[in-house]
Amino acid sequence: MADKVKRVKTDAEIRAQKKYMEKFCEVKVRMTTERRAEVQEHAANMGESTTAFINRAIDETILRDSLSDKE
Repeated sequence: MADKVKRVKTDAEIRAQKKYMEKFCEVKVRMTTERRAEVQEHAANMGESTTAFINRAIDETILRDSLSDKE
């Protein structure tokens, strides 16, 4: 089996990634290892990343809550 060679990023790639990441922040959520595995498995079964699933869950909850506030 051939060893994979790790490619070094160019200065332009490093600057571009840094600029892209400036748009985002991190939010930490504490959960058990088992819960994390459950979330990751569900996201994979839905065909999305864990981050995409969590963001979708947040968006849907905000929408649902805002609709129930209007009733």
